[in-house]
Amino acid sequence: MHAAVEELLTLLELEPVERYLFRAQNERAAGPRIFGGQVLAQALRAAALTVEGLEPHSLHAYFLRPGDSKHPLLLEVEPIRDGKSFCTRRVRVIQRGEAIFSMSASFQIQEAGLEHHADMPPWPKPEALEDDVQVARRLEGKDPNVMPWAVRERAFESRSVYGFGAPPPEAPVKPAWYRLRSALDHPPIIHACLLAYVSDMGLMSTSLVPHMATTPRAHIIGASLDHAMWFHRPFRVDDWLLHDRDSPAARGGRGFNRGSFFDQNGQLVASTAQESLIRVRRDQE
Repeated sequence: MHAAVEELLTLLELEPVERYLFRAQNERAAGPRIFGGQVLAQALRAAALTVEGLEPHSLHAYFLRPGDSKHPLLLEVEPIRDGKSFCTRRVRVIQRGEAIFSMSASFQIQEAGLEHHADMPPWPKPEALEDDVQVARRLEGKDPNVMPWAVRERAFESRSVYGFGAPPPEAPVKPAWYRLRSALDHPPIIHACLLAYVSDMGLMSTSLVPHMATTPRAHIIGASLDHAMWFHRPFRVDDWLLHDRDSPAARGGRGFNRGSFFDQNGQLVASTAQESLIRVRRDQE
């Protein structure tokens, strides 16, 4: 198994402190701040550990304070409701006595119902695209949109339709394919947690696409403010998934971004939405 995948799975093995309280660690190769997708994945895992026989169908989260990667996390789960078909959990992530993250998650029994979904856009397939890390390493120090974390190999391989160095699209879109770097023999909840992790990769920077020519990524102070996710149908994160992202609006130092996850058969498996902080550094104004 790929080392980065093994580490990420280890981060989902939360240490139980009490019935509704868990302790979690951080990625070793993270910068000073914790990656938001890590906390999303761990919070969903903590909530799921208090639920039996139901699968997550939605989550709504707020990033309250920057997380410090040098200190462990405490995840406090509150059982809001337990029903026959649905149950709700609230999760607070605490670091050094302060809440840095808050999330509500809803779980549902498996049941049949009406079905339809949006069509997958005709973007190039992953086989026709180059690995983003390889491109970033080639352009490191030459392209101001290549940030330090872009050259770090993560648990997920990513292949962007509009990669580093390519002409930006005319519309504020940022489609990319993602796949876990190792085969995964784990239950669906782990796939859901890992999709929550990858859902935060590149979503914030979608709102920067229309401004890349005049305001490179290196000139931006960015952070996730809130994050929502809906799970529509079964999927596997060790198969290629397209995250088709767009940004309908940006204003007031905030950018709004949306995303749709499609599998290779064109089925819509999950949806995302996020508002992000996108401030131009004062020394660049």
